[in-house]
Amino acid sequence: MKITVDFEECLKDSPRFRATIEEVEGDVCELESKLDKLVKLCIGMIDAGKAYNAANKQFVSGIRELAQQSTKDEVIESSLTKFAESLQEMINYHTILFDQAQRSIKIQLQTFVKDDIRKFKEAKKQFDKVSEEKEAALIKNAQAPRNKQHEVEEATNILTATRKCFRHIVLDYVLQINVLQSKRRSEILKSMLSFMYAHLTFFHQGYDLFSELQPLMKLLGGQLDQLVVDAAKEKRDMEQKHSTIQQKDFSNDDTKLEYNVDADNGIAMEGYLFKRASNAFKTWNRRWFSIQNNQLVYQKKFKDNPTVVVEDLRLCTVKHCEDVERRFCFEVVSPTKSCMMQADSEKLRQAWIKAVQNSIATAFRDKGDEGEKLDRKSSTSTGSLDSGGEPKERSLKGESALQKVLAIPGNTCCCDCGQPDPRWASINLGITLCIQCSGIHRSLGVHFSKVRSLTLDTWEPELLKLMCELGNGVINQIYEARREELGARKPQPGDPRHEVEAYIKAKYVDRRFVRRPSDEELRNKVVSLSKQEKRLSSSSEHLPPRPPPPTPKLRPGQAVKSADSGIQNSADGSREMLADTPSNNSLTDADAAESPPMAMPATLPPPSPCKEVVFYEPKEYSSGLQLYWAACARSLPDMSEALAHGAEVNWVNTEDDKRTPLIMAVQGGSLVTCEFLLQNAANVNQQDAQGRGPLHHATMLGHTGQVCLFLKRGANQNAADIDEKTPLTIAVDAANADIVTLLRLAKMNEEMREAEGPYSQSGDETYQDIFQDFTHMASNDPDKLNRYQQYDPQRP
Repeated sequence: MKITVDFEECLKDSPRFRATIEEVEGDVCELESKLDKLVKLCIGMIDAGKAYNAANKQFVSGIRELAQQSTKDEVIESSLTKFAESLQEMINYHTILFDQAQRSIKIQLQTFVKDDIRKFKEAKKQFDKVSEEKEAALIKNAQAPRNKQHEVEEATNILTATRKCFRHIVLDYVLQINVLQSKRRSEILKSMLSFMYAHLTFFHQGYDLFSELQPLMKLLGGQLDQLVVDAAKEKRDMEQKHSTIQQKDFSNDDTKLEYNVDADNGIAMEGYLFKRASNAFKTWNRRWFSIQNNQLVYQKKFKDNPTVVVEDLRLCTVKHCEDVERRFCFEVVSPTKSCMMQADSEKLRQAWIKAVQNSIATAFRDKGDEGEKLDRKSSTSTGSLDSGGEPKERSLKGESALQKVLAIPGNTCCCDCGQPDPRWASINLGITLCIQCSGIHRSLGVHFSKVRSLTLDTWEPELLKLMCELGNGVINQIYEARREELGARKPQPGDPRHEVEAYIKAKYVDRRFVRRPSDEELRNKVVSLSKQEKRLSSSSEHLPPRPPPPTPKLRPGQAVKSADSGIQNSADGSREMLADTPSNNSLTDADAAESPPMAMPATLPPPSPCKEVVFYEPKEYSSGLQLYWAACARSLPDMSEALAHGAEVNWVNTEDDKRTPLIMAVQGGSLVTCEFLLQNAANVNQQDAQGRGPLHHATMLGHTGQVCLFLKRGANQNAADIDEKTPLTIAVDAANADIVTLLRLAKMNEEMREAEGPYSQSGDETYQDIFQDFTHMASNDPDKLNRYQQYDPQRP
């Protein structure tokens, strides 16, 4: 029996979900017992077979000894020798049979029990534990008195954290359940089929039984391949759905409720509520409530019969309750009784109150005129309540990303099949994709394509700018340059998946349609990029100088501070700004401009100088050299072209201090260029001949945004160059307060995480928030980083 658990249902944590989980757990427990028994019987059979073979070997040795004793009788000797050889061959066949039994039954099924079922049990333990923690957090949150704000905040924070943890754990648990149910068929059939084929080989054609079973075994052999393919496809699809759900925004922990008066199962709305008992103790119990058939009912477990709270919704009313100690309470009042209930939040309370009111109105309409219900079915009958009766709005972040990316020419259709209105993107390629092509890209692996949703995911500013610098038009000019020449047909919407998959693999994996440049074309491209970098660098000379920093006021007798005690800030090297109508191929003046040198106080030493970017005639022109100069010239299309031509993203220029394209991107001062290289697997810690990595160079140039980016990507800030200077030492010498702050925060966060264990979150959220603020400022408003301040390391 194939048992699957729906990912969406598990997020509700409804009694239906709990009942399904109990059924699955019982089924897995019974499966483990049967497999253990089968493995033990197989071990006993193998031991008995080995003993049989040992006795047979002794018997054959006796026959050989008898044959040697009968040397005078040639007939007996030759016959006994041939018999012994035949029997010895049969012993070898037996040995092979038992070895195959050990491999196919014992080892394979033991591996399935130890690996897959063990993972299921571990996931079950985590699920049970987090379920108890969630239940305790819900009770504590419900019991928090409204007049004790600190208890309310504490209970709310605990509940929020517990809910987030529960959702991730339950999704992992459901994934493990579905994978286990999918693999059990193929593993059991595969092991038994292998064992039966061993018997067929052993008995060969002499046994009628195996002759009769052979067609069936061949049929199972053909089906096994399809089962393995189907199991792998199901696992891939479930992992994709699992990943998609995990990427949803769970920052709002209120459950989404939908009021649907025309639901097929008759349940207009359902969810958990606390209900106050009518006994003398007035205890509160959490129950699963639902509005169905013009009645308000609840149940504790899925198999329990619903308990009716209100017989007829036309005879009741609903109101807020502010005179009780608990929060978020409301009361449903009927002529005979009243029921006090409590929601988990204010939005949920408003959602339930509105749902009851709508149900009351619907009950009157249904009784008064059945024709109105038919009219209502023909129109829109579902109103979405997002945890409080407000119309559901799409994520502003996702919608904003969608609008900006689709504004690029060519991005309104899928890059590979032309399907209109794409909702997915490949962030390392810079293209938009439909849902089918996004699944195929995901199956290629992240080393070829990194897929992200334009509506479900949150987009960082630098990623948005990366998408706006490239686009479907630019990438297709590179990866489909020779498509028409080769006569390859581009897929259309609605084509079979296998045809689209074959085309995408030929396009991005094999790069079959990429036009390889000639040596002369490559040389001209590299020279052109180097000259473009010169023009961009020279344009920064015409920028107005920054104002000098204010002179600090000194008390009488006070000495001027040294370089270690007075630190000022420098500007970010990022220059990309999103325009209203982004362009794919052009660079704005702000993007092209380098930061002018910052005026330093007379008492502070200037920053350590970086090596000047100088073009020279190389010994050999390559796609790696094109990537190298394109990174410095801040040209993402040329960088994409170099990668398509086979450039190594971590290519080392041995003729220029072993610099990499990522270091040249730092020199070019472009945050988006660095992001593009990192998305394509650039090594953030690769050093040049001076022992300096990208973080060293970004610190020396005062590029705050790049420092943020590299620290978030795991740059080693403890690495020292040949002068034994770390990035922090360089930032202090350069008096860059922003970068000093970032490096010290990163160091503190690392130390706290090491001290408090791998699962500790202390300091992590604050650290991420600060880095997020710096990154957004560097991407969207770099001028705010052009501020000067005095920094005193002795200040507490």
